[in-house]
Amino acid sequence: MMVPLCKGRYRVRPATGPGDIRAVQHLRGLCFRGGHGPDADAFDPLCRHMLIEEAPGGTLVGCFRLLAIPGGEIGTSYSAQFYELSALRRFKGPMAELGRFCIRPDRTDPDILRLAWAALTRFVDHERIGMLFGCSSFRGTETEAYADTFAMLRERHLAPKRWWPRVKAQAKAQEVYRFARRLSGQRPDPARALRSMPPLLRSYLAMGGWVSDHAVVDRDLGTLHVFTGLEIAAVPPARARLLRADAVGAV
Repeated sequence: MMVPLCKGRYRVRPATGPGDIRAVQHLRGLCFRGGHGPDADAFDPLCRHMLIEEAPGGTLVGCFRLLAIPGGEIGTSYSAQFYELSALRRFKGPMAELGRFCIRPDRTDPDILRLAWAALTRFVDHERIGMLFGCSSFRGTETEAYADTFAMLRERHLAPKRWWPRVKAQAKAQEVYRFARRLSGQRPDPARALRSMPPLLRSYLAMGGWVSDHAVVDRDLGTLHVFTGLEIAAVPPARARLLRADAVGAV
Protein backbone atom coordinates (compact mmCIF):
# COMPACT_ATOMS: atom_id res chain seq x y z
CA MET A 1 0.00 0.00 0.00
CA MET A 2 1.54 3.30 -1.11
CA VAL A 3 0.09 6.40 0.52
CA PRO A 4 1.21 10.05 0.33
CA LEU A 5 3.77 11.13 2.95
CA CYS A 6 4.72 14.68 3.86
CA LYS A 7 7.78 15.95 5.70
CA GLY A 8 8.95 19.54 5.80
CA ARG A 9 8.49 21.17 2.41
CA TYR A 10 8.15 17.91 0.44
CA ARG A 11 5.65 15.15 -0.10
CA VAL A 12 5.94 11.79 -1.82
CA ARG A 13 2.91 10.15 -3.40
CA PRO A 14 2.01 7.42 -5.88
CA ALA A 15 1.22 8.24 -9.50
CA THR A 16 -2.53 8.41 -10.03
CA GLY A 17 -2.89 8.59 -13.79
CA PRO A 18 -1.29 9.10 -17.22
CA GLY A 19 -0.43 12.73 -16.45
CA ASP A 20 1.74 11.67 -13.51
CA ILE A 21 3.47 9.02 -15.63
CA ARG A 22 4.25 11.59 -18.32
CA ALA A 23 5.64 13.92 -15.63
CA VAL A 24 8.03 11.30 -14.21
CA GLN A 25 9.12 10.26 -17.71
CA HIS A 26 9.90 13.89 -18.49
CA LEU A 27 11.96 14.26 -15.29
CA ARG A 28 13.78 11.01 -16.04
CA GLY A 29 14.53 12.33 -19.52
CA LEU A 30 16.05 15.44 -17.96
CA CYS A 31 18.16 13.41 -15.52
CA PHE A 32 19.17 10.45 -17.70
CA ARG A 33 18.97 11.79 -21.25
CA GLY A 34 20.04 15.40 -20.87
CA GLY A 35 16.55 16.69 -21.56
CA HIS A 36 16.42 15.16 -25.06
CA GLY A 37 12.91 13.83 -24.77
CA PRO A 38 11.16 11.69 -22.14
CA ASP A 39 12.55 8.43 -20.78
CA ALA A 40 10.11 5.52 -21.07
CA ASP A 41 10.41 1.76 -21.43
CA ALA A 42 8.40 -1.46 -21.40
CA PHE A 43 8.73 -1.79 -17.61
CA ASP A 44 6.82 1.41 -16.86
CA PRO A 45 3.36 -0.21 -17.13
CA LEU A 46 4.46 -2.96 -14.72
CA CYS A 47 5.74 -0.67 -11.98
CA ARG A 48 4.41 1.50 -9.19
CA HIS A 49 5.63 5.06 -9.72
CA MET A 50 6.31 7.51 -6.91
CA LEU A 51 6.55 11.29 -7.24
CA ILE A 52 8.44 13.56 -4.83
CA GLU A 53 7.05 17.08 -4.96
CA GLU A 54 7.56 20.43 -3.31
CA ALA A 55 4.66 21.52 -1.17
CA PRO A 56 3.06 23.92 -1.73
CA GLY A 57 3.22 24.29 -5.49
CA GLY A 58 3.57 20.66 -6.50
CA THR A 59 6.87 21.07 -8.40
CA LEU A 60 8.21 17.60 -9.20
CA VAL A 61 11.72 17.29 -7.72
CA GLY A 62 12.27 13.51 -7.75
CA CYS A 63 10.78 10.16 -8.66
CA PHE A 64 11.34 6.43 -8.59
CA ARG A 65 9.54 3.25 -9.54
CA LEU A 66 9.06 -0.07 -7.78
CA LEU A 67 8.53 -3.53 -9.25
CA ALA A 68 7.41 -6.27 -6.88
CA ILE A 69 9.17 -9.58 -7.61
CA PRO A 70 8.00 -12.87 -6.07
CA GLY A 71 10.80 -15.05 -4.70
CA GLY A 72 12.66 -16.91 -7.43
CA GLU A 73 11.43 -14.68 -10.28
CA ILE A 74 14.24 -12.13 -10.44
CA GLY A 75 14.73 -13.01 -14.10
CA THR A 76 11.68 -10.87 -14.89
CA SER A 77 13.31 -7.70 -13.54
CA TYR A 78 14.80 -4.77 -15.43
CA SER A 79 18.21 -5.53 -13.91
CA ALA A 80 18.18 -9.05 -15.34
CA GLN A 81 18.66 -7.54 -18.81
CA PHE A 82 22.16 -6.52 -17.77
CA TYR A 83 23.29 -9.00 -15.09
CA GLU A 84 23.25 -12.77 -14.79
CA LEU A 85 21.26 -13.18 -11.57
CA SER A 86 20.62 -16.91 -11.37
CA ALA A 87 22.14 -17.10 -7.85
CA LEU A 88 19.40 -14.79 -6.56
CA ARG A 89 16.67 -17.14 -7.74
CA ARG A 90 17.39 -19.06 -4.56
CA PHE A 91 16.39 -16.11 -2.38
CA LYS A 92 13.34 -16.98 -0.31
CA GLY A 93 10.65 -14.37 0.05
CA PRO A 94 9.34 -11.33 -1.81
CA MET A 95 11.77 -8.93 -3.48
CA ALA A 96 11.36 -5.47 -4.96
CA GLU A 97 13.32 -3.65 -7.63
CA LEU A 98 13.92 0.05 -7.13
CA GLY A 99 14.49 1.75 -10.47
CA ARG A 100 14.89 5.05 -12.28
CA PHE A 101 15.50 6.91 -9.02
CA CYS A 102 16.38 10.50 -9.83
CA ILE A 103 16.34 13.99 -8.34
CA ARG A 104 16.26 17.20 -10.36
CA PRO A 105 19.88 18.25 -11.00
CA ASP A 106 19.29 21.70 -9.46
CA ARG A 107 18.02 20.26 -6.15
CA THR A 108 20.48 19.17 -3.46
CA ASP A 109 18.31 19.15 -0.33
CA PRO A 110 19.05 15.88 1.56
CA ASP A 111 15.43 15.83 2.79
CA ILE A 112 14.36 14.69 -0.70
CA LEU A 113 16.35 11.47 -0.40
CA ARG A 114 15.33 11.09 3.26
CA LEU A 115 11.64 11.29 2.38
CA ALA A 116 12.10 8.78 -0.44
CA TRP A 117 13.60 6.29 2.02
CA ALA A 118 10.72 6.93 4.44
CA ALA A 119 8.29 5.90 1.70
CA LEU A 120 10.45 2.92 0.77
CA THR A 121 10.58 1.80 4.40
CA ARG A 122 6.80 1.82 4.65
CA PHE A 123 6.54 -0.11 1.38
CA VAL A 124 9.11 -2.70 2.46
CA ASP A 125 7.41 -3.24 5.82
CA HIS A 126 3.88 -3.40 4.40
CA GLU A 127 4.80 -5.79 1.57
CA ARG A 128 7.17 -7.83 3.77
CA ILE A 129 9.97 -7.36 1.23
CA GLY A 130 13.04 -9.47 1.98
CA MET A 131 15.43 -7.89 -0.53
CA LEU A 132 15.55 -4.53 -2.27
CA PHE A 133 17.69 -4.35 -5.40
CA GLY A 134 18.34 -2.36 -8.56
CA CYS A 135 20.95 -0.72 -10.78
CA SER A 136 22.80 2.17 -9.09
CA SER A 137 23.75 4.65 -11.81
CA PHE A 138 26.81 6.88 -12.18
CA ARG A 139 26.53 9.90 -14.45
CA GLY A 140 28.51 9.48 -17.69
CA THR A 141 30.35 6.50 -19.14
CA GLU A 142 33.99 7.33 -18.33
CA THR A 143 35.13 4.74 -15.80
CA GLU A 144 38.33 6.62 -14.92
CA ALA A 145 36.28 9.39 -13.28
CA TYR A 146 35.15 6.92 -10.62
CA ALA A 147 38.38 5.01 -9.99
CA ASP A 148 38.41 5.71 -6.25
CA THR A 149 34.72 4.84 -5.89
CA PHE A 150 35.12 1.55 -7.73
CA ALA A 151 38.24 0.75 -5.72
CA MET A 152 36.27 1.31 -2.51
CA LEU A 153 33.43 -0.89 -3.76
CA ARG A 154 35.93 -3.62 -4.55
CA GLU A 155 37.61 -3.34 -1.16
CA ARG A 156 34.53 -3.13 1.08
CA HIS A 157 31.21 -3.80 -0.62
CA LEU A 158 31.20 -6.76 -3.02
CA ALA A 159 28.23 -9.11 -2.98
CA PRO A 160 28.21 -12.23 -0.80
CA LYS A 161 29.28 -15.27 -2.83
CA ARG A 162 25.87 -16.90 -2.42
CA TRP A 163 24.18 -14.01 -4.30
CA TRP A 164 27.05 -13.15 -6.68
CA PRO A 165 25.80 -11.29 -9.82
CA ARG A 166 27.74 -12.48 -12.86
CA VAL A 167 28.51 -10.91 -16.23
CA LYS A 168 25.69 -11.49 -18.67
CA ALA A 169 26.63 -12.69 -22.14
CA GLN A 170 23.71 -11.16 -24.06
CA ALA A 171 24.12 -8.06 -26.19
CA LYS A 172 22.79 -5.53 -23.65
CA ALA A 173 25.52 -6.39 -21.17
CA GLN A 174 28.51 -6.94 -23.43
CA GLU A 175 30.22 -3.65 -22.50
CA VAL A 176 31.31 -4.11 -18.92
CA TYR A 177 33.99 -2.68 -16.69
CA ARG A 178 35.34 -5.41 -14.41
CA PHE A 179 36.53 -3.08 -11.70
CA ALA A 180 37.21 -5.79 -9.10
CA ARG A 181 39.69 -7.36 -11.50
CA ARG A 182 41.07 -4.16 -13.02
CA LEU A 183 41.65 -2.38 -9.69
CA SER A 184 43.15 -5.29 -7.79
CA GLY A 185 45.55 -3.87 -5.22
CA GLN A 186 44.55 -0.22 -5.77
CA ARG A 187 43.83 1.60 -2.52
CA PRO A 188 41.00 4.15 -2.71
CA ASP A 189 41.06 7.69 -1.44
CA PRO A 190 37.95 7.55 0.81
CA ALA A 191 37.08 11.24 0.50
CA ARG A 192 37.23 11.21 -3.30
CA ALA A 193 35.38 7.88 -3.40
CA LEU A 194 32.46 9.22 -1.38
CA ARG A 195 32.31 12.53 -3.26
CA SER A 196 31.81 10.80 -6.59
CA MET A 197 29.46 8.08 -5.31
CA PRO A 198 25.76 8.52 -6.18
CA PRO A 199 23.70 9.44 -3.06
CA LEU A 200 21.35 6.49 -3.54
CA LEU A 201 24.27 4.06 -3.58
CA ARG A 202 25.73 5.65 -0.43
CA SER A 203 22.39 5.03 1.27
CA TYR A 204 22.31 1.40 0.19
CA LEU A 205 25.84 0.78 1.46
CA ALA A 206 25.19 2.54 4.79
CA MET A 207 22.44 -0.03 5.39
CA GLY A 208 24.65 -3.01 4.58
CA GLY A 209 24.03 -3.19 0.85
CA TRP A 210 26.44 -4.70 -1.66
CA VAL A 211 27.28 -4.49 -5.36
CA SER A 212 28.35 -6.58 -8.33
CA ASP A 213 32.05 -6.88 -9.12
CA HIS A 214 31.58 -5.14 -12.46
CA ALA A 215 29.81 -2.11 -13.88
CA VAL A 216 27.73 -2.09 -17.06
CA VAL A 217 28.24 0.76 -19.52
CA ASP A 218 24.77 1.89 -20.63
CA ARG A 219 25.28 3.95 -23.79
CA ASP A 220 21.53 4.43 -24.19
CA LEU A 221 21.17 6.33 -20.91
CA GLY A 222 24.72 7.65 -20.84
CA THR A 223 25.48 6.05 -17.49
CA LEU A 224 27.50 3.38 -15.73
CA HIS A 225 25.70 1.19 -13.26
CA VAL A 226 26.38 -1.54 -10.74
CA PHE A 227 23.89 -4.11 -9.56
CA THR A 228 23.03 -3.30 -5.94
CA GLY A 229 21.32 -5.52 -3.39
CA LEU A 230 20.12 -4.99 0.16
CA GLU A 231 18.86 -7.81 2.37
CA ILE A 232 16.36 -6.19 4.70
CA ALA A 233 17.16 -8.59 7.56
CA ALA A 234 20.82 -7.49 7.38
CA VAL A 235 20.11 -3.77 7.93
CA PRO A 236 21.81 -2.81 11.23
CA PRO A 237 19.18 -2.43 14.00
CA ALA A 238 20.15 1.18 14.76
CA ARG A 239 19.80 2.12 11.10
CA ALA A 240 16.46 0.29 10.85
CA ARG A 241 15.16 2.24 13.87
CA LEU A 242 16.14 5.55 12.24
CA LEU A 243 14.46 4.60 8.96
CA ARG A 244 11.25 3.59 10.72
CA ALA A 245 11.32 6.75 12.82
CA ASP A 246 11.46 8.80 9.59
CA ALA A 247 8.66 6.69 8.13
CA VAL A 248 6.48 7.26 11.20
CA GLY A 249 7.40 10.94 11.43
CA ALA A 250 6.31 11.59 7.85
CA VAL A 251 2.53 12.08 7.73
